Amino acid sequence: MAFKKWTASIKQLTGDPRFNSKLVAKFINCLMYDGNKAVAQKVVYEAMDIIAQKTQEAPPLEIFEKALENVKPLIEVRSRRVGGANYQVPMQVNRKRQQSLAIRWILEAIRGGKGSPTSQRLATELMSAFKREGAAMSTRENIHRMAEANKAFAHFAW
Repeated sequence: MAFKKWTASIKQLTGDPRFNSKLVAKFINCLMYDGNKAVAQKVVYEAMDIIAQKTQEAPPLEIFEKALENVKPLIEVRSRRVGGANYQVPMQVNRKRQQSLAIRWILEAIRGGKGSPTSQRLATELMSAFKREGAAMSTRENIHRMAEANKAFAHFAW
């Protein structure tokens, strides 16, 4: 008997209480530790409030969505074994993986920083990603740079 690889979590996901956005709800779920959803929601909403205070360019939800869109990678390198040698082969990233990588990189960036509250670090990282700067954007640029350097092995992608 074959087991199903994917869960129905995307179908079960409902919008978050404040913005009614599935993307924000997904981000809150990824930020959550040990099932403390209230804590994760508080962190995200405080970060949105900080963004609203600091910038008048756009609403905080728009900044959040644009920041995630900016961090999403277009290509990545995957290891492929061909004839006894391992090659880093550049491949396109599907939409689902783009989103999960973007969320993961933003969370890594805010968890890496110490000193200030998590909501402050999240707000700073989202605003810098909105401006195409910050740690998550540099991770994306490094991935793209690696893919560009290994473009010669693109013919191994199948």
